[in-house]
Amino acid sequence: MTSLRGRTVTLAAAAVAAFALCSAPDASASAPAALWFDTSAAATISTQGVEFVDGYGREVVLRGFNVSGEEKLEENNGLPFASVADASSSAVALRRLTGSNAVRFPLNWAHIQPAPNQIDTGYLAQVTAQMAAFLDQGIQVFPDFHQDLYSRYLFNQGSWYTGDGAPQWVIAAGNYPKENCGICVTWGQNITQNAAVQDATADFWHNRVLTTSAGDIGVQDAFLDQAQQTMSYLKQHLTGAEFARITGIDPANEPYAGNYDSGQNSQSWEQNVLWPFYQKFRSRMNTAGWGSKPAFVEPNVFWNANIAFEKQPGGLTVGQFGPGFAFNTHFYDEQAISGVLMPGNAGDGQYLSDFGTIRQRATGTASPAIVSEFGMPATGSVAGKTPSVLKAMYQAMDSSVAGANWWSQAASSGSVLSGTQWQWDIYNGRHHELMNGNPDKVQTTADGWNGEDFSSVDLGANGIAQLREDANLLDRIYPSAVAGTTLAFNYEDRVVDTWSPIPSSMPNLAQLVGSGQYGVLVWRGNGGPAPTELSLPATFTASNTTVLSDLGTSTGLPAYTAHGQTADHPIAIAAQLGGSGAQRLILSPPSNDSGTLHYALIANGSTAPSSGLVAAAAGELAKWAAATNWNTAR
Repeated sequence: MTSLRGRTVTLAAAAVAAFALCSAPDASASAPAALWFDTSAAATISTQGVEFVDGYGREVVLRGFNVSGEEKLEENNGLPFASVADASSSAVALRRLTGSNAVRFPLNWAHIQPAPNQIDTGYLAQVTAQMAAFLDQGIQVFPDFHQDLYSRYLFNQGSWYTGDGAPQWVIAAGNYPKENCGICVTWGQNITQNAAVQDATADFWHNRVLTTSAGDIGVQDAFLDQAQQTMSYLKQHLTGAEFARITGIDPANEPYAGNYDSGQNSQSWEQNVLWPFYQKFRSRMNTAGWGSKPAFVEPNVFWNANIAFEKQPGGLTVGQFGPGFAFNTHFYDEQAISGVLMPGNAGDGQYLSDFGTIRQRATGTASPAIVSEFGMPATGSVAGKTPSVLKAMYQAMDSSVAGANWWSQAASSGSVLSGTQWQWDIYNGRHHELMNGNPDKVQTTADGWNGEDFSSVDLGANGIAQLREDANLLDRIYPSAVAGTTLAFNYEDRVVDTWSPIPSSMPNLAQLVGSGQYGVLVWRGNGGPAPTELSLPATFTASNTTVLSDLGTSTGLPAYTAHGQTADHPIAIAAQLGGSGAQRLILSPPSNDSGTLHYALIANGSTAPSSGLVAAAAGELAKWAAATNWNTAR
């Protein structure tokens, strides 16, 4: 969870609901047979320039959620889920309801290393089993060593706030001042105004030597030791197929200096303190057998804030990262969350500059970018803005061009960013958390954490996971694996308003799309064996989906079948891995397509359009693709 979310948010408490467990997936339901390209090559993600790629050389976009903020609470002993059954049903629901192919999975340092030089393998065994529930659904996972306000053990039972991260023995040995945030009105202000949090955080970065029952121990050394042992445990106890879907790991959530040294600022701190830490962590990854997986490294938490008095220089300006790293950042619209600084809704293109900055930093580091946290409150005084804010954030991850200009400026659309929304908490509104261990401060509503309510899911009265936000917003088309170079992508979800209408110069295409949702992908082929895949929302069925492409047209999608690597249909539908019911579109160009321009428009506006309308619309799309100067694109 992010400190930025907590700086200006005011949330209304949700009603208390009776606790109910998610039902486990039906054991009798058999998962669909894996397709020939659903192999370890597809599951193994690496970095190549500013893109994530799989073993087939396809550009991969990771989309999903953080699961679950329950890790920050003590009601289930720092575990994301109360049981493996809950983790499994949550994974199935995530896949089915949103089409997600990736999750950021928080880990709890305090529970991994409850005493100096001791690792709780019982906790790691439960974490591993819960993580495997997502991996077995075909979902990519990148674990996250999560922290907020450094440690919950800095806070007293009567405090307004709480934290998570460092173990109790670290805080006891640190002898920190009594926590006090003075006139803080939100929990995130503790980062810069609470001396206990500031001092403890600074000690971590300076690797302060603590006197403990096990002798003198450098606090950062202790963290790195437990991280290496955690990574080793996961590699040893996950199956080979499961470990292949571990995409990488996030070494430190939302890093901040605590206190700057004399003459130091956020940028020099990143260069001289944070980056060396990441290099040490990278070395521990190599030792633990994670050498082929990237570290998802975050800059100073305030580097891309959209409130001027919080924004700080940085963005890990250390030159090119080199192999083994991905640029990992968060973005929240603090102005929208405040309810005051942005009084109305977000609009078309609102976050293009913010996310453009993220793309620029990825280019500067020569590594892929992922926005591993973004989101808005699901309830409360600002929840009315949430659909527009999330739509604008997803739009900015999909493309660098506003919807109103997309068709005329598609060649400037740019790369598609990966992202994991905060958050996916099936226990939302059903918590029983003793805040800071205080039996008189039992948190039951919302996320159970510092008054926040960001979860996109909860359990209905029947105990089954359901979305709390518009399904059309969260269940999206996105290019999950592109066999070549993505030149442009656009998705019109029709949430809030239509930001990307079909131009009047293509009347037949506009008629075909109608008032439905549509997506457009343009790419250059790489001549590789595996096809291009796009996640298909539940609103795109085999019968109501029309695809117009240089590969042909389809007014109703046939099931994907292949003889070896040769597909019966160049445009087809297939189930996602895992048996959740999620679907994907499979586009199979000819094998000799290296450098060939491809395009595909996917629409669900007409169940059975006439052949004449389809032909006319396909002609308009082909004319548009041919007239666009794609040589300027990437």
